[in-house]
Amino acid sequence: MPATPSQQGVDDVSERTQENRSEGQGPATKAGRRLAAQLAAQKAAEAKRRRQAWAGGLAGVAVVAVLITVFVIVGQNDDKPANQAGSTSSASASASGPAPDDAVAPPAPQLPAGADPALGSKPKVAAGKGELKKLAVTSLIKGTGPAVTKGQTITTNYVGVFYKDGKEFDSSWNGGQPASFPIGVGQVIPGWDQALVGVTVGSRVQLDIPGELAYGNDEAAAGGRPTGPLRFVVDVLAAK
Repeated sequence: MPATPSQQGVDDVSERTQENRSEGQGPATKAGRRLAAQLAAQKAAEAKRRRQAWAGGLAGVAVVAVLITVFVIVGQNDDKPANQAGSTSSASASASGPAPDDAVAPPAPQLPAGADPALGSKPKVAAGKGELKKLAVTSLIKGTGPAVTKGQTITTNYVGVFYKDGKEFDSSWNGGQPASFPIGVGQVIPGWDQALVGVTVGSRVQLDIPGELAYGNDEAAAGGRPTGPLRFVVDVLAAK
């Protein structure tokens, strides 16, 4: 049955209302949503850039702080006094031990007043010439001190070598300490007892001693001591 006019008008209004609702969900509304999404994305990107810039600024400040610390430490080291650096070097050198020359060089002996400075150095002793038959005393340096008397204790530096080839067998210099002993009372070899009484303090003398006035000529009887003729160079440093 066909609709009446009034019903037809109602139907027309209803159709237009539905169209208007469809138009509200049309292209204009979708464009708005896209615009809102773009704005949100821009805001998020801007916030990310701000965070990155802030982080970069903090990193830059940290680098500057590290550089300043390094410069301060270097400046403090440069400002150390020269004597402090020298003492450190001296402390590192002592911890590593003496130099090779210092390790083998004995200390200089205490010389008597007015003595020849040559007594501060170890003499070089050469071999003798020819056959040695008797005790011989040769003055190398004449001391100005009192003469040694029998029974005194004398302090000496000495070098002992074999008369025939000059090979050293004993020396007080190697130990760095002078030797002290009574003289003229049988405490040393006869050649020393006879030759050193009367020598003045501060003297250096060469003693050429036959085997019989030294340790003898028999190696078996000498007990490992040097035998045969011997040569000594003796410095008399004191007599008491």
